[in-house]
Amino acid sequence: MSEDLNSYPDRVADLYEGKTIFVTGGTGFMGKVLVEKMLRSCPGIKKLILLIRTKKDKRPEERIRTIMDDPLFELLKKIRGPDIIKKVIAVAGDVSLPDLGLSKESRELIIEEAEIIFHCAATIRFDESLKKAVLLNVRGTKLMLELAKECKKLKIFSHMSTAYCHLHERVLYEKVYPPPADPYHVIKTVEWLSDDIIDVITPKILGDIPNTYAFTKALGEALVANEMDNLPVVILRPSIVIPVWREPIPGWTDNINGPAGLLIGAGKGVIRTMYCNSDGYADFLPVDIGVNAMLVSTMDYLTFGTRRIYNLTSSSEYKISWSEIIEIGRTVIETKMPLNNVAWYPGGSMKTSRLLHNICFYLFHMLPAIFVDALLMLLGYKPVLMRVQKRIIKGFEVFEYYANNQWDFVNDDSLKARSILNPRERETYKIDGQGIDYVDYFTNCVHCTRLYILKETDDTIPAAKRHMKVMWVVDKLFKLFFVVGMLYYMWTKIMKPLVNSYLKL
Repeated sequence: MSEDLNSYPDRVADLYEGKTIFVTGGTGFMGKVLVEKMLRSCPGIKKLILLIRTKKDKRPEERIRTIMDDPLFELLKKIRGPDIIKKVIAVAGDVSLPDLGLSKESRELIIEEAEIIFHCAATIRFDESLKKAVLLNVRGTKLMLELAKECKKLKIFSHMSTAYCHLHERVLYEKVYPPPADPYHVIKTVEWLSDDIIDVITPKILGDIPNTYAFTKALGEALVANEMDNLPVVILRPSIVIPVWREPIPGWTDNINGPAGLLIGAGKGVIRTMYCNSDGYADFLPVDIGVNAMLVSTMDYLTFGTRRIYNLTSSSEYKISWSEIIEIGRTVIETKMPLNNVAWYPGGSMKTSRLLHNICFYLFHMLPAIFVDALLMLLGYKPVLMRVQKRIIKGFEVFEYYANNQWDFVNDDSLKARSILNPRERETYKIDGQGIDYVDYFTNCVHCTRLYILKETDDTIPAAKRHMKVMWVVDKLFKLFFVVGMLYYMWTKIMKPLVNSYLKL
């Protein structure tokens, strides 16, 4: 950072100086980036308490060590030294359990010391069972609010909601909206009824809300909004969270959900068609921008106390259509960052006709999957492509709803919070998209997905480029043979008999 910027104060870091922070969802995608950013840019933090559940027989302390070994934290340890992670304390718990699954000692630690709470824990699966989604996203939020009321030093409770939890509102403002149902009644219902009964009545409970995620996040947000007069709560509504843009590793992600998954599927040659309004656009939020906004909104609320709801969205300033994403992705994967062992040369397109999409899906998805799986079984291997196609079908169900509907977001309060930052803070906690290059961004996204998710190392890129060229030739030859075959069929079965009949006349 230049000396000119260093002449300005860092009020965000000053705010966190000597504070104890309690975070739920710290092992999730956004949670990891939040932890890394706080430790790197706000090193004066006294203690960072993470609620972590035991998973696969790994205790929370073991899971913390595994997480901190991720490349995401390399820059942090380089800048602040390896001992910085000693500020992170894991407490065993589970937001979906009664009393958050906390021991008496852990609960007492949080009550006595927690000053800032970031509640990020949630299930983000759109096809999650209603009971599990309610216990985690709704009852878990209720229990967190009850714990917050006991915290003796609490300054702010920051709740992570979503910009897509009020789907009936085509324009979403930074205000409270009524929930689709009474959250307390829904909690009691899932606590009392069996899983089988809940599964049966889920469509009736959801009504025209397309999935349990949107439904339960709206209920959870309502619980937080109800406490605005009793607790220092703020609600954050991020849109579609996508990989890191700038720091600490451009393009880093730990999953292939959302647009990244579509690009990888298309890049592997597995996805050939999508039913989508190609001129439509979605709202995307790079995870590092979202995390910076979390820290800035805390400073904004504790300094001014006037803003309580922040739409962490981008489309009011930056719009990129689905067709633009596909074209950029095609350029990146075909020429800059090809994937290993592509099944076919990347191709296909978005369809605005459901009928045409369905025809292409069966021709270019299902039939090749059946053929390849049959061949694998003949060779003594397990079939794989039909299983992949079933996952793609589920993904399409979610994608098509959001891609073929349009929402806009008004984020005036978030923009006002941006305006209070000085030049140093604007650089350290960047919360705008100024300077983004979409080709570079998606290249970094594919590179990191290649490296950290698919485990395809950089030394395989030259071979992947050669393989991509071979697949291009194969693709062109196949199309040529297909066209020639169709013409030959039409000539021998249709045109030739007609010509012969005419000549006989």
